[in-house]
Order: sequence, then C-alpha cells, then structure tokens
Amino acid sequence: MTSYPANLPMDAPDRMNVLFIVYPNIVLLDLVGPLQVFTHARRNALSDAAYQTYVASRDGARIETNTIVQIESDPLVNWSEARQKPPIHTLIVIGGDGAAEAALDKPFVEQIRILAEQATRVCSVCSGALVLAAAGLLNDRRAVTHWEDCEQLARQYPAVKVEVDPIFIKDGKVWTSAGITAGIDMALAIIEEDLGKPAAIEMARSLVTPMVRSGGQSQFSAELDRQARDTEGRFSRLHDWMSENILHRISVDDMANKCGMSSRNFSRRYREVMGISPAKSLEVIRIDRARDLLATTDKSIKVIATRCGFQDDEGMRRAFLRTVNTSPSEYRKQFQLR
Repeated sequence: MTSYPANLPMDAPDRMNVLFIVYPNIVLLDLVGPLQVFTHARRNALSDAAYQTYVASRDGARIETNTIVQIESDPLVNWSEARQKPPIHTLIVIGGDGAAEAALDKPFVEQIRILAEQATRVCSVCSGALVLAAAGLLNDRRAVTHWEDCEQLARQYPAVKVEVDPIFIKDGKVWTSAGITAGIDMALAIIEEDLGKPAAIEMARSLVTPMVRSGGQSQFSAELDRQARDTEGRFSRLHDWMSENILHRISVDDMANKCGMSSRNFSRRYREVMGISPAKSLEVIRIDRARDLLATTDKSIKVIATRCGFQDDEGMRRAFLRTVNTSPSEYRKQFQLR
C-alpha cells in the first residue's frame, strides 16, 4: 500500500481526511463500521464523497483482526514524518483485544500523540480508548469505552473521567465510543456535525440503520437485559404491552391481569425472574422512552413526561435522578442531537 501523500486524490482537495489507526488483533467491525460510514458519506445526493479514508499501523503491511480477515495498512511513519503532510481532519483509534498491549507500546503511543495534536478531531472506538488514555489524550476528559473495559480504563488511568453508560461521548475535540456498533453511531454523529443532519440521516438510511442514535443512549439495552433475564419469554408479551401503553396509568393489578395471575403471585414471580419489581420495570421503560425523546426531539419536558406516562414533569425528574443520576434538562443539554 502506498503512503498517504502518494494516494491522496489530486481532484479532491476539499475532502476531509480520516485516518484509522489499527494494531494486531483489532475487532473487525470496530474498523469497517465507521470506515463504511466515512467512505460513503456525502454532503448531498449530487456531491462527491466528503471524506478520504486511510488505515495505518505502526509498521504497516497486513494487520490481523479477530476474524479470518486481514487489513492492509500504511506505516505510521509515512504520516508523522512526511515532508508535505496533508492535514488529518479526524483520527480514529480502533478497539480490540490487542488494545492493552498496544497501549504499552511507547513509540506507537507517542506517534499517535503527535498526530493527535495535529488533527482537528480525535476519536476511539471501543477499547481504543486505552490507547488514547496511554497517550494522555483523555486526561481530565469524560470518556467511555466498552462496558467490559470501563473498570480497566478507570483503574489504569485515574485522570480520565470514565462513564459507563453512554454509547459515545464528545469532550472538546475528543470523541470516545462504546463497543462494536457504537462506533457507527459515533461516526453518524460526526457526519451530522460536519455535514448536517440530513446527510447523517441519509447515511443511516443507506446503512439500513433504524435511527441516528444520540450519545446519551445507554450501551446497556434495557430490552436486551429483559430478554436475557426472561429466557423463557414468560413476560415478553407483558413488556410489549407495557411499552405500547406507557401513555396510560398501569398498575400492578393491570400487569397481573395481563398475565392471568393474582397480583401477589405475579409480583413474587416477576421479581424472581427479572430481578426488579414490576413497578421499577415500568419506570425503566418510561425512562428509556423519555431519554430517546429528550435526545432526538425539541418537545418540552412537560410534553415528554406526559407522553411517557409520568404523572407530571416533577415525577419524571425524580425518576431520572433515581435511575440516570441526572435531571431531564441536564440530560438534554448533554446528549441532544444538534
């Protein structure tokens, strides 16, 4: 593979340059998901590609992934020592099982630090955050990684303000994301910031992605958690019904009747299977819907509270403080798509 200056298209001076940094044993989807987004993103249907994408590693050549597929890459030296360096607009460090070892490679980390200083934007996907942290790029910044790696990130790099829940976080020019598909969500959010919301939505449609998710959505899917706990599907229809009827008041008696059980037996059995009370489960469903509306719409908090079945906006505020540890208004400030 040729070096960066040699393969930059001469007829595309207005393209933003995106450099993906990889190392042995990356997660393939961590790379190809965002790579697909940036490769095909356009300002509008009639324009050319908005980005020029490249992949680099410490020494170049083929890089092993966590699949049978290998990735060709340029050596980083072609970027850090090129005499005529085209600007790096967005630098993205990919995640994988090799991240911990890569973070200990001091020459590699130093190269990333130098390139990051020159870049307009710096990002990580999944455990790539460990490499950014090793380079000191996450000090005193909010950051996220895959939930399985959050404890390690916080323990090894105490200067990083690690958050477990969001799917991605933007703090200044640095973006970090949770695992696998969250890298696609982050890339779409970057497209929106660079090219506007219509371009991001069109890209999401092209990928057959159901929606452009905000960073504030949880990497812990409450729906998947319910399915994992209720492996026999005993309460799956109940949960569907609760989601479809959150606009209305729902009592434990209503839930028990839906399951054909007495209220006492239902409450006991539900807690045994789901690990929480029926009332708490309903509150989580309401909060998930409210988080989505806060992040993706301009509807007032009072309207959202009503649409999600809370008694009033104060009731929703108390529920958010219990479950999300912040108020709806602060949540919106932090995570609303703009």
